[in-house]
This record gives sequence, structure tokens and C-alpha cells, in this order.
Amino acid sequence: MLCEAEARSTLADPVPMAYLSVDAQGSSEVSLDDIAISSSARAVEVCSMEPAQDPKTKRSQMNKIGLTSPLPPASSMWTTERDGEVKLRMDEEGIGSRTPKTVHDLFQEAVSKYSDYYALAFKKNGQWVKLTYKMYYDKCWKAAKSFLKLGLERFHGVCILGFNSPEWFIADIGAIFAGGLGVGIYTTNSPEACHYVAENCSANILVVENHTQLQKILEVEHKLPHMKAIIQYGEEIKEKRPNLYSWREFLDLGEDVPDSQLREVIESQKPNQCCTLIYTSGTTGQPKGVMLSHDNLTWTPIAAGHSLMLLDATKKQELVVSYLPLSHIAAQMMDIWLSITFGGQVFFAQPDALKGTLVDTLREVRPTAFLGVPRGVGKNRGKMKSIGAKSSTLRRKVASWAKGVGLQTNLKWMNGYSEVPVNFRLARHLVYKKVRKAIGLDRCTKCFTGAAPISRETLEFFLSLNIPVFELYGMSESSGPHTVSITQAFRLTSCGKGMAGCRTLIHKPDADGIGEICFAGRHIFMGYLNMEEKTKEAIDEDGWLHSGDLGKCDKDGFIYITGRIKELIITAGGENVPPVPIEDAVKEACPIISNAMLVGDKAKFLAMLLTLKCTVNMESGEPEDDLTAETIEYCQKLGSKATKASEIISSKDKVIYAAIQAAVSEVNKRAVSNAQKIQKWIILEKDFSVGGGELGEWGSGETGRWSHLWVLDRQHKQSLEHTALWLWRCCVSLWEGRMVCPGLPALPDSTELSGPRSCAVCCRVAVRFVFVGQWRCY
Repeated sequence: MLCEAEARSTLADPVPMAYLSVDAQGSSEVSLDDIAISSSARAVEVCSMEPAQDPKTKRSQMNKIGLTSPLPPASSMWTTERDGEVKLRMDEEGIGSRTPKTVHDLFQEAVSKYSDYYALAFKKNGQWVKLTYKMYYDKCWKAAKSFLKLGLERFHGVCILGFNSPEWFIADIGAIFAGGLGVGIYTTNSPEACHYVAENCSANILVVENHTQLQKILEVEHKLPHMKAIIQYGEEIKEKRPNLYSWREFLDLGEDVPDSQLREVIESQKPNQCCTLIYTSGTTGQPKGVMLSHDNLTWTPIAAGHSLMLLDATKKQELVVSYLPLSHIAAQMMDIWLSITFGGQVFFAQPDALKGTLVDTLREVRPTAFLGVPRGVGKNRGKMKSIGAKSSTLRRKVASWAKGVGLQTNLKWMNGYSEVPVNFRLARHLVYKKVRKAIGLDRCTKCFTGAAPISRETLEFFLSLNIPVFELYGMSESSGPHTVSITQAFRLTSCGKGMAGCRTLIHKPDADGIGEICFAGRHIFMGYLNMEEKTKEAIDEDGWLHSGDLGKCDKDGFIYITGRIKELIITAGGENVPPVPIEDAVKEACPIISNAMLVGDKAKFLAMLLTLKCTVNMESGEPEDDLTAETIEYCQKLGSKATKASEIISSKDKVIYAAIQAAVSEVNKRAVSNAQKIQKWIILEKDFSVGGGELGEWGSGETGRWSHLWVLDRQHKQSLEHTALWLWRCCVSLWEGRMVCPGLPALPDSTELSGPRSCAVCCRVAVRFVFVGQWRCY
């Protein structure tokens, strides 16, 4: 592991970065082939901007002075076959030159180093039960033999559907040991969505948490020809069925399987073969199975851990709380692979963690590292502000003073100052320590957030309480992280610098240096299972992974995400409008707004769809009609008595509508042009959700950002026509209740949607908008 000085040096050096310039006509001055990547993970050489007389000769000369050859042909670096192999992206030196290893190799090393250290901790009858690394490994070995007994075939899936638990970890790793593929399924998935994943990965075995999840599988099992068994953990089986096993029965199955049989399977595994599938959200079609190799899962945590300055357990054991969905790569990388690599101890939160018990677990465990998602971090901020508002006048004044000191001091530290002011020390004693202890983060030195954008206001709020929240950036296709932020190197709203051994390319930058962010390194995925065209779209012929995100790099090497390529709105006047900054500004100006979606592609002006912050059904993940406590409190301050979204919308609550209009007007004042001003807006009856089809799962291949090019998930029970008509009615009201398509003449008055009319034209227009974001009939 790097020492602190080395880590500082690594992150202080320029980030591995290359720029591909494009002239006004769109022709490249420098091709990706002409970017020579040095054998050091820290530098990228950019060839002369002048045309080379002999590119091939130039490339060979570069090799002679120590630069690596261009990335190997794409055909050898990606595959779409489950049993395919890829050429590893090895560096000549540095962390990228580490010897490749399999998951079993990694775990064996962990057992040899941390054998008697605690690895997993879970609650049973109110008491913590702990497993050492040796016990953890033995259970994974036992599970692997049971999988073989059940007939698990090489490169076939073992799907796991349930909340975080030791059984989840053991089933996942045991499946990999046995030569299968570990596959997580979102717990909120419908039976049809579960069927798609299980069928796509040719799952032999499904592991479910409880009776509720079991019913989803039983509903579609007749359509799963490869399925051989179902295993249930978490609660007792209510009804015995053929090929349905309890967790205890499952572990006992492999007792008569010789160790030599499993050892033979393990020895046949290679670092460049697939061992895990991460299914993306499907916001642009059916979910894609992201194929991750043994090398992806064993090298990435080494690079990430070193860049994040995680401590080896032999020096000081890191403690983490597992609560985020393990079907996402972010949670898997943090909870499983980083912990095994550095000997961390994982405590499992209760299944109702997101309903409010997470803070209780945090207070008990007092983790040293914590990963949150922006929505969760934002909710915590809202609750903390709400509690603070109820304090006495004196306490509020002290807290306000301390927050001012905390923000200014931390901003100075961020910019290189090291002095600790006296007033900061006093504020730390009076306020910061108490706040940290109250939320269970008094020992936490690494608070991370990722998977979606987080507002500057939220970051500054926590920074003012001396709780710096460090942004990470990456995607499923990069095995999780690509850039990281740490105490010694972070900037507000930046997602940090590239990890050691990883390379970043800003593709086709504009005059402001903004272009598509592309990645290269050993963390890049193998390909999408059975999706060759999608894989070719993601990985170009030079081996660069195209993220689809727009961003830039500042002079110090910090990367900033500015939007997504597909999110750009092009108005009827031809002006390019990046919607994300406008949406974020509206949400920041009006804290009761949950989601804001700017629309207006090919239109004469911009309009915005808004949703209010409402409670969420934690079982289904669906938004409800009731406003959140913070939203109700805000409404009361404005003079509104509303407690439900429907009350505000049906009555067109004057004070709420006025507050939203004031926020929109404030944002419009800062617009760079009239074309970027919001001309009309509407509040939708229901918030966006994954189940509703408007949102994708965070941490997906869309990097957790919900797409403006909506695609309705074919697996949802809600009919396409009904959804299309609903969206059309929402949008058309922005144009004063009349159906007007930019570029087409206004339709007769009889086509207004004030009545129950549901014509084919309405649905076609709406579907067109949903699928490609364009207001055109076809």
C-alpha cells in the first residue's frame, strides 16, 4: 500500500489526460492512434499537433524510448460471449503492471494475511455475530461445492435477489469459485424484469431472500429452461417445493463433493475470463449485462484502495456498513472487493435501513469509511436542517457561527492552506464533534458519494460541519470507480482525479475544453453479454471506453462532469442547451422540488416538468402522494397547509406555485441567453421512479443519471399507450392546453386534450417524445 506521502505525490501529479482536438469542420487534427500512453500510469504523451509524415514510423520510434504500443485491437480486448477471453490491458510498470489474479487468488491472499481478523458482522437476536476471514472463506468454499452438487455449469448465472447479508456475499463468491457467474438482481424488480436477467445469463440457480422474492421467481420459473434450483435465505420456507432449499439445506448439499473437484474448477479459471455480471438499468432499452472479469474485480480494488488511502487491516482495520443495493457495482466494489483486498470489516445494516434504522446502525458501528448516494446525502441534510431549526435561539446562533467557520476553514484547506484557526478548534469542540457522533460518523475519515450528481449546496452544508463528502465517478463498465477525491486532493463539484493506473481522454473538446470523457485501464469491462453492437458503441477501435458523459479537466487535473451527450437539447433556433445545470439550479432554488426535467428539443422555447418531494414506499420503491416532512415544513413556512402533492396540484396552491415561479424566475435571470430561459412549467402528479420507467437504477451504465431520452421499460405492466397519453397530457398543457408540435401547423381546436379524447395521433406524438425526445408526429 502507498504511504501518505506517496499517495499525495500521485494525486498531485497531472492526471493521466489526453485531448483529441477537432477543428470547426469536425475533422480530427490528432487521431486516437497518435496518442501514445506511457508505461507509467501517471502520464500520457500527446503527439505533435502537426500532421505526422509517417505515423507508423513515429509510433515505432516512440516504442524505442519507452512508450507502450497503442492499445491492442478492439477485437482482442472485448468479447460478448460468456466464456470468452480478453487481452488484459497491462502496463509495463507501476500499479497497472501488477500480476493478474483470479477472485480465488485474491481471497486466498486475504485469508493468509487476515485469517483471524473479523470480516463480516450481522445482527441475530439483537446481538452482533461475527465471522473471521478464515470462516468467511470456508463458507464460500462450502457454498461452491453445493453449487456444483446442484449442477451449476461453467459460465452460467447464479442470480441473487435480496437485501445485503452474509448469505449474499457467500453465494456471490461461492458461485465464482464454482465457475459460475455472480449476478445480482434489483430487489424492486418485477417478476418480468427478474425473468429477463435470469434468462439472459442462463441462470442455473436463483438465491432469494424471502417469500416475497420467491413468489417473483415462481411466477416466471416455467420460462427459465436453465434453472435447476432455488435457495431461500433470510426466513423459513413456508411451503416445501421440489428443488427449493433453505440456506442450511443448501450448505449441507456439498458435503459429499470432493475438494479436488472444486479445486479442479478453480485451477481452470483465468484472470481474463468473466466471473460477474452487473445489469444496467435499461433506460435506453433492455438492461445490458456488463461482463466483469476476475482481473476487473481483483485489480480495481487495489488501484482504488491505494488512491483512496485505505488502510491495510494489519495497520488499522477499516469498518464499513453495507446497505446500498449489491446489484450495483458501487456497493459490490466497496463492500465485497475492497474489503477483502484490505481486510476491512463489513457490518450489515437491517433490511429497513433506508426507512430510518441506518443511523442506528451507524451509531453502533461507527464506521471509518462510508459510501452514500446523493439522494440519501441530500435527505440527511434536510433532516439535519429541520432538527436544527427547532433548536433554541442560542443554539441556532452558535451552530450558524460554527458552520460559517467550518466552511471557510475547509475551503482554505481545500486550496492548500494547513493552518488550524483557534475559532475552528472551538467550533469543533462545541458543534462538529457532537454532530458527527449523533449521526454515527465520529470515526469516519472517508465519506464518499457517487453514482449521480450532488449539489454544491449539499456539499457545502456538510463541509460547514467539518464533514467533507468526497465525490467518486465511474460506471459499471469501469468496474466502479475511475476518479476519486480524498482529503489531500478534492474540489467542490469535481469528481476528483483519475485513479492510479487509469487513463482519461477528453474526446473532441469544444472551445471550453468540454468533451466526452473516455476511460482506459485494467478496470474496463469485457463487453455486454450477447450484445456486440452495444459493445462496439461503448468501446472504440482503440480500446477507449466512451462514457457518454460530457466533462472537462482543469489545470490541476480535477475532472468535472457537465452533462451527458444525449441530454443536450437543440432548440428550434438551433441553440444547444445543456439541461442538467438548469435543472439543478431550479432544484437548488426551490428545495421542495424532487426532480426537474427540461424539455424543448426542436421546440421554440423551453419548458420544465417538475415533481415534488414525496415519501417513498420502501417495499416497492414507488413514490407516494404524501409530502415528506421537510417539504410539509417548508410549505407551512410559506403559508400552505398542504400535506399531499395532489392537494397542491388540484387547488393550484397559490403560495407554492408562487414560490416555484420565483425560483424559476431567479434561474432565468442567470440564463446566458433567452433561448435558455424556462418559459413554462408544470407539476406532475407523481414523482419519477425506477418502477415507473422514468428513472434508471443508479450506478448503471448511464452513470446513474436519468436520461432525457426516456424509454419505457417493456417489462412494466403499465401499457405503453396509457403512459404515452399521460406524458403527452402533461407536456401539452405547457403549450396552453393546445396540441401544437413545433415545425407543424397548429391542429384544430377539436384536438385539445381537455376531454377524455385518446386518439392515435396523441399517442404517436407522445411515444415519439418518450423515445427520442422530439416533438414531432410521425
